[in-house]
Amino acid sequence: MKRLLNNNNIKEFIKSFPIFNLGFSIKNLNYLPRWVVLFLDVIIVLISCVSTYFLFQGLKLNYLPNEEIGYGVLFWVVVNVFFFWIYRTYSGIIRHSSFIDALKLFSSQFSTFAVILLFNFVFLLLDKKKVFLTTGAFINTVLSFSILFFYRIIVKQLFDYVYYESNPNRQISVLIYGSDANAISVANAIKSEKPKRFELIGFIDKNNQNFTKRLLNLPIFRIKKNILALLKSNNVKALIIADNSLTKEEQLNIIDECIENGIKVFTLPVVSDWEDKFEIARNIKKFEIQDLLERKPIVLDTTSILSNMNQKTILVTGAAGSIGSEIVRQVLNFNPIKILILDQAETPLNSLSLEILGLNKEIEIVNIIADIRNYEVLENVFQVHNPNVVFHAAAYKHVPMMEENPSQAIFTNVLGTKNVADLSYKYLVDRFVLVSTDKAVNPSSIMGASKRIAEMYVQSKHFKHQKYNPEKFTKFITTRFGNVLGSNGSIVPLFTKQIEEGGPVTITHPEIIRYFMTIPEACQLVLEACSMGDGGEIYIFDMGKPVKIIDLAKKMIRLAGFVPYSEIDIKIIGLRPGEKLYEELLNNSAQNLTTHHEKILVAIEVCDEFKVVNQQVEDLIEMAKEGDLDQLVFKMKKIVPEYKSLNSVYQSLDLNLD
Repeated sequence: MKRLLNNNNIKEFIKSFPIFNLGFSIKNLNYLPRWVVLFLDVIIVLISCVSTYFLFQGLKLNYLPNEEIGYGVLFWVVVNVFFFWIYRTYSGIIRHSSFIDALKLFSSQFSTFAVILLFNFVFLLLDKKKVFLTTGAFINTVLSFSILFFYRIIVKQLFDYVYYESNPNRQISVLIYGSDANAISVANAIKSEKPKRFELIGFIDKNNQNFTKRLLNLPIFRIKKNILALLKSNNVKALIIADNSLTKEEQLNIIDECIENGIKVFTLPVVSDWEDKFEIARNIKKFEIQDLLERKPIVLDTTSILSNMNQKTILVTGAAGSIGSEIVRQVLNFNPIKILILDQAETPLNSLSLEILGLNKEIEIVNIIADIRNYEVLENVFQVHNPNVVFHAAAYKHVPMMEENPSQAIFTNVLGTKNVADLSYKYLVDRFVLVSTDKAVNPSSIMGASKRIAEMYVQSKHFKHQKYNPEKFTKFITTRFGNVLGSNGSIVPLFTKQIEEGGPVTITHPEIIRYFMTIPEACQLVLEACSMGDGGEIYIFDMGKPVKIIDLAKKMIRLAGFVPYSEIDIKIIGLRPGEKLYEELLNNSAQNLTTHHEKILVAIEVCDEFKVVNQQVEDLIEMAKEGDLDQLVFKMKKIVPEYKSLNSVYQSLDLNLD
């Protein structure tokens, strides 16, 4: 008997009805119109009323006087319909019925029973007799509620069996790491999710204290040897981490062990609304590579930042880029009066503008399509809007592209920076922040050298004006950091695309390493450096531990659910022109000082007098216009002696320089 009544047999029995054999699919059913649901509810109420009448007739009792039965049944139905309308019991989608729908039904039936009692009381006063037998009215109410409620449950279960659970093989067997209220909320969300993604096996208790108990009628497991043994012994294919007490190190150890052995790992934000099951379920997502950075959360000095941004006009160049756009988003939180978003890329700038307008903040947003190489256009921006703070993020940043186009690197990264910096001083900007890169340290590429020259120009300009005009001068600040995860053109989106296409994932060298941080935390540190800077500093950020790119690729492949080399290949394609095996954040000759922020250091870099640097920059720009690339690169090497090209085309110039 038990075998005959298992779930699969029930499903087959349901599907055996003729309606399923005529090409009909319950998946294609539209939601029933409200009037149909109301009509069905009225029929049920009518049937329950008549059934109650005959039940009491069999007991030799009159639920309704025989001569008043028609009017009594009609009155009962009319009162029910009235409260169906009041509580909108017919407005819910039956296949998605929930506790709220049951509560509405209960309220409507309780209200109907209360009206019947009141009706009986009025008749008792006027006619010395009751119309409805009170016990009968109570039983009728219970019967109506039961049928209304259970027919919804039956429909809901029918859809669960035939529609949502018709493909159980697609469900992933999963354990929840955690056994607190947060884990229970996640479990309830998983059970309520439609269609179901997970088959919940049980919970894991980190402290191994509750393994003899059950939660939601599911076992609580303890870790005897290691978590991998537990997962494999229970044939679990995925783990959802819902224990907020885990340290970052503990979490990373669990994740590494799982993905190394083909176990999928999911996470979700801290559950704030435990009742919103659908929202919780939507937020259950796979771990992303950003989640695996071994970094502590950044704590900002919001008071200091607010004092520099509050009711100020902020200009962000390169605002449509990944760094510039994130700076804009974060500046919005510090109550500026106006934000000027400047870029030469029309479509990305329009997308950012629409995103900001959708936030409904009372901050004026000015969209400016301009090229930072055009001094006259930029000057008009400064004249009209008079910005107080400038974040200069506009730059060419792709190393191989700039190796092929050195003149363009000079025009944008050097001339563009010079234009914005000169206008910032001319129009009395309070603070100018240059967003630089670790590739400017001991540069090996055109791009890195051009950014180092931009740093030198900005720094020397600050010291000149500080010396000759100490009362009123712009504070020129430089921020320097490494690669940011997810930025336009970075390796993470590239690897993601290559994995989605089935590989191979391309690596330039098996030993190449890079520093990484997320876009939001990089921009948070830019804002912090802006507020703490007195001018002339080059701030470098704590980038955490360097990451071996081949290890990053393997981890991303495993996070996507594939096996490196067998399912997704990794191909070594060789270093590109100008590319280093590793990046540095400090020049060999530089010192570094700590600041009040543990993640920000100050690099003490030596630079020439502004008069010397300015002349070198102007000569470099003229050479870029002439188009003699060898002379241009040779000049860059003279300005930045530590620039040693890793591009075979320009390596001979190092010898000539010596």
